Amino acid sequence: MDLPRNPTRPVRVGSVTIGGGQPIAVQSMTATKTTDIDATVGQVNDLLAAGADVIRIAVDSRKDAEALAEVRRQTRANLSVDLQENYRLAEVVAPHVDKIRYNPGHLYHHEREKPWQEKVKYIAQVARDHDCALRVGVNCGSVDPAQAEKYGEDDSITPMLESAWEHCDLLDSIGFERYCVSLKDSDPKKVVEVNRRFSERRPDVPIHLGVTEAGIPPDGIIKTRIAFEQLISRGIGDTIRVSLTVPNPRKKEEIAAGRQILADIAAGRVRSFVDFGLPTLNIISCPSCSRVENEAFVELAEQVKEMTQYAKDHKITIAVMGCRVNGPGETDDADLGLWCGPNFVNLKKRSVELGAFPYDVILGKLKQELDALIALQRA
Repeated sequence: MDLPRNPTRPVRVGSVTIGGGQPIAVQSMTATKTTDIDATVGQVNDLLAAGADVIRIAVDSRKDAEALAEVRRQTRANLSVDLQENYRLAEVVAPHVDKIRYNPGHLYHHEREKPWQEKVKYIAQVARDHDCALRVGVNCGSVDPAQAEKYGEDDSITPMLESAWEHCDLLDSIGFERYCVSLKDSDPKKVVEVNRRFSERRPDVPIHLGVTEAGIPPDGIIKTRIAFEQLISRGIGDTIRVSLTVPNPRKKEEIAAGRQILADIAAGRVRSFVDFGLPTLNIISCPSCSRVENEAFVELAEQVKEMTQYAKDHKITIAVMGCRVNGPGETDDADLGLWCGPNFVNLKKRSVELGAFPYDVILGKLKQELDALIALQRA
């Protein structure tokens, strides 16, 4: 089946090109500690052998950046780096990667007095100097606070769009066009809407598609498929990632899932739910990555899924997040949220903190809150 494709500009990322009518690229992200060089190289090469076109690595510190240099020497994969709060790390990592991803919402965490425009110009110049592409990674849980203030709490999409559009305009104004954009949410319907609206205004910009915190297979694959089928069938999407909560040895399942979804869409094997707003339990959990501070997070996500089966017919969202970077913000919209630290799991009811509990206690606390929500729904 010949699917339409938006007329996006080509953006080279190492040996692959995204956009410009090229085949849709499939990406993944390492879940090892970046400073564990052997484990990180092993996972990168495992993902490469599974068919990954681009592999992203998180860098949160200079130690991570130093390790990245050695990882680069030991693999031929196309590498992308995920900058967190410290945008200045761009100059340290750029010599060793093919693409730099930055989050507009995270630019406010470091050198707060400096305008974000100056920071983006710096990142773009570093990318230009080192032959790197950029990704403007807009995320529902860490949106630009200046944009979020302009809109009501019930509108999470417009702030994401305004942030993405203004960053595109700035990059264009300085003559840097080697970039793509991602707009991610954990709700497939919102992923569809935000990417559709973005591409209506900027059909020229390549889009990286993903459903953030998609969760444990098969649910995580189904949620992702819902968004991808509806967007790719409309010509939207030039590179994808299926973000799954899986143990490290199974990380390559993200690549297999992405390839299968693309093959099914191309063959017309579309399985989307037309209306995702079903009155059923929804569990979202973030993909396992190197920011996870306790590997028990993956097991906890599985336990939450198993324990909550009795509530499957209730319209309740439970979020299970693996770290303190995205966890606090990205559990705000869930009816119940868990975000994991090294020794304790923080429990939330929407934006209200309910306390931090040991890993062997949290399931009981979660069940108490879940039962209370179910009782309210029945009242």
